[in-house]
Amino acid sequence: MTECPYMWPFCEQPLYHSAMPLLVNVTILNSMGVTGRITSAPRWEPFVAENGHVLDVAFAYSATLWPWSGYLALSVSVNQAGRAFDGVAQGQVTLTVESPSQPGDKENRRSTLTLPLRVRVVATPPRHRRLLWDQFHNLRYPPGYFPRDNLRMKNDALDWNGDHVHTNFRDLFASLRDNGYYVEVLGAPLTCFDADNYGTLLLVDTEEEFFPAEVDKLRRDVEGGLALLVIADWYNVSVMHKVKFFDENTRQWWLPDTGGSNVPALNELLAPFGVAFGDSVLEGDFSLAGHAMHYASGSALHRLPPDASVFTASLSNLGDEMLTGKAVKADGVAILALLYNQTAPASGRVALYGDSNCLDSAHLQKDCFWLLQALLQYTHHGVVPSGIPFRPASELSLERGPLPTRMSGNQLHRYSRVIENAQGGLRPAPPCPSWAWAKPHPVNATHISMPAHRAAAAEDVLLPPRLPSEDERPWLLVVAMAAVLLVLVAVFRQLKQLRQARTQKLRRSTSGRVLT
Repeated sequence: MTECPYMWPFCEQPLYHSAMPLLVNVTILNSMGVTGRITSAPRWEPFVAENGHVLDVAFAYSATLWPWSGYLALSVSVNQAGRAFDGVAQGQVTLTVESPSQPGDKENRRSTLTLPLRVRVVATPPRHRRLLWDQFHNLRYPPGYFPRDNLRMKNDALDWNGDHVHTNFRDLFASLRDNGYYVEVLGAPLTCFDADNYGTLLLVDTEEEFFPAEVDKLRRDVEGGLALLVIADWYNVSVMHKVKFFDENTRQWWLPDTGGSNVPALNELLAPFGVAFGDSVLEGDFSLAGHAMHYASGSALHRLPPDASVFTASLSNLGDEMLTGKAVKADGVAILALLYNQTAPASGRVALYGDSNCLDSAHLQKDCFWLLQALLQYTHHGVVPSGIPFRPASELSLERGPLPTRMSGNQLHRYSRVIENAQGGLRPAPPCPSWAWAKPHPVNATHISMPAHRAAAAEDVLLPPRLPSEDERPWLLVVAMAAVLLVLVAVFRQLKQLRQARTQKLRRSTSGRVLT
């Protein structure tokens, strides 16, 4: 886990006590036969001389390997003994694979695999350096139609990048790491983390609904000192209808299941703080603290507490332009706000911004990583970003109309882990993750150098070349026939395209002739 860039992102950030466990998937390739089995549970063997005792490891694995392969999932965590440890912890995972005997074998084939584990560990960072990224509430295509966050990018209609700190938010992740922050990813509901461990919860471009228990817990967490940073995106039902398209594969019209973010659900989550986003779709360029900014398909703040600090900008209403074909100016719209309950000094601060595109590497035009750093300084230390002309919300004429509503007939429930039907009925809340840590079997060994280990592993796993058995020959025949079929399909498709191109060329040539 320490070799960069080969083991990125695992090598990018060290592990520490009370952090979310590190999840690693390993593919097991079985060269001994088409079928096999793992004879017993994998063993965790920490190296006594290499601080392996500070690591806890849990396993999930496929007991049967078929065809030719299986998986081994590792969850790695730092236990209480490593709370103040700073260094490298090492050990190994061993397991035995058994496959049926082949002609000429006297017994079943067996192979013992050894997987080295080397993890960089640091002392638990202070709370204000720990950020929690909410991944549970991010949805993507496939399987549902979740539209692009930047409506100007018409050649990339679907939000398929995952909205994860290791995919389209990787540059943001690198920026946070360069500035000394530790970013953990929450893949479970908001009810499944200990708020005392984290300085700020990041909700960025969320599309999922929220359980009522999550709304209540977040309110209590913020009252108890957790800071909250919310980055929204566009939402407008009329624009959602505008970006529908006819899918040639399913022969159906596809309507978005939500907007760039699920603003109605986000507003319900933020209701205890007196905050709501509207359904205006805005874009434009402006200057902020000496930085050139681009607002691409974002939303505006619709409701705020009177004592909130607000930044307003003059932008264009992209939603009206898409619907009517006419550009409409939107002056003095609230796009950035800071909240702090001064009557409860122990409560956490809240920061809100209406567009995530300046953090998203997928269609990045002008990044605003500096702004996120400034907002974190505010949420953690109360330092208001300098150079930004904030105004009290009480001086602004914010919209007081109805809040955005969910689109009638949407199919979000088909892909949601929160709602189960079109009427908004809730699914049972998934259980919070728990881990059964494997019993350690300490060994008096030092770390095997990687090249030597790979050579040893190769000697353990690889067998001399052999002819396929009678049981394996039908499978090999099926694979060969499938490969031939794919080649033929590709050839016929290419021939069809050439014929269509030639036909179009002849038609253009014929239509261009002048009869004399």
